Amino acid sequence: MRLEYEPTHDILHIEFLKDVPILESIELDGVIVDYAADRRVVSLEILDAGKRTTKAPLEAIDVAILKG
Repeated sequence: MRLEYEPTHDILHIEFLKDVPILESIELDGVIVDYAADRRVVSLEILDAGKRTTKAPLEAIDVAILKG
């Protein structure tokens, strides 16, 4: 998984699948969901991320990996 924040355009990009072609993109209220041909979610883009989350989205990252 890769997280990128572009402050100039205030876009937060979360990539789940690297090097997987995007077949379709759907925008839902400022969130763009990119799908692969098999309907897996390749990535998410959050437009106006600072307005929708926090002024510095990457400073709020707290990663936890839960194993069951």
